[in-house]
Amino acid sequence: MSKFTSFLSAQIESFIAYRTASENWNDSYEFMLTRFDNHCLTNYPGATELSQEMVDGWCKRHDTEKSNSCRTRIYAVYNLIKYLRARGETDVSPPLIPRKERRTYIPHAFTDDELAAFFKACDSLPGTPNRLEIRSRKITIPVFFRLMYSSGIRTNEARLLRTADVDLTHGILNIQRSKGIDQHYVVLHDSMLELMKRYDAAISKLYPDRTYFFPSMKGGYHGKLWLQQNFNRLWAQVSSARATAYTLRHHYAVTNINSWIDVGFGFDDKLLYLSKSMGHRDIEDTKYYYSLVPGMADILEEKTNTDFEDIVPEVDYEEVQQ
Repeated sequence: MSKFTSFLSAQIESFIAYRTASENWNDSYEFMLTRFDNHCLTNYPGATELSQEMVDGWCKRHDTEKSNSCRTRIYAVYNLIKYLRARGETDVSPPLIPRKERRTYIPHAFTDDELAAFFKACDSLPGTPNRLEIRSRKITIPVFFRLMYSSGIRTNEARLLRTADVDLTHGILNIQRSKGIDQHYVVLHDSMLELMKRYDAAISKLYPDRTYFFPSMKGGYHGKLWLQQNFNRLWAQVSSARATAYTLRHHYAVTNINSWIDVGFGFDDKLLYLSKSMGHRDIEDTKYYYSLVPGMADILEEKTNTDFEDIVPEVDYEEVQQ
C-alpha cells in the first residue's frame, strides 16, 4: 500500500520508481514528497489534478526560512514536476529555485588525540545483548567511519555503497551513487583494504546475500538518522565541540593539502588527483578547502609572492552534507 494519500500518490510512486531505477534517487526526497502530498490532501481535499496554486503555495519561502533550507524543501517537488511535464501529465510550471547562500559553518578541525579517542570509542562498542542489530553495529561502525576518514568519500556514498562496487582484490571502490549522477573511483589504502576484507568476511556471516556493503538490519542501506545518531553518540564521548560525520571528509581534504607545502610544481597534479578521488566535477570545487586550511593563505603567499586571492578565486561551495 502506498504511503502517499492524495490524488498524486500514483504519480509520486511512479516518479520514485523511475529515479530509483535510474540510480538517481535521493532518499531525502521521500520525506519532502510525503509532506507535499499531505499539503495537497489537507488544503485541496477534493482536487483530482495538480495546479499551479498548490505548487506555489508549497514552494513559497517562509518568513523564518533560510534560502538554503527552502532550496532543500522544494527540490523534490521541482524534480517531480519536471518528470510529470516530460510525460505530458501536467502543465504546471516548476518552482523557481532560490539562490544558494554561501555556507558560513567552518568544520571542526580534528586533532590527532580526538581522532584516536573517537576510533577507540568506535572499537569499544558493546557486543551484548547477543542480537543481530547489536552484533552488526559493533563490527560495522569501526569500519564505516574509518573508511570515511581514510578515503574522504561522502556520507551518502558510504551508506549506499554496494558490495558489487567494492573490489577487494585490487582495493578500488566504484562510487556510482554519488552526488547527482557522477561516477568516480577511489583507491583504498592497504591498511583500509585489509580491514574491509576482514569486515566483509564477518558481515557475510550475518547477511550472506546482502546487496549493500554496510547493510541495515533489514538488509537495505542505512539511513541518515542511523549515521547521525551513531556519530553523535560516539563523538559526545570525545568532545563537546560541534562536529558531524561529514567533517571527516573535510579532514581528509585538509590533511592532504597540508602535506603538499613543499612539493613545488607537483602541487597542481596532486590537487587534480584529490579532486577526482573526492568526486568533484571541477577542480574549482576542491579549491574551496584551501579556505579551511589553517595558514594556507600565508603559506601560498610566502612560497609564490602572490596574493592568495589571485591564486584561489572565490568559488561557490557545492558540497551538500548527507
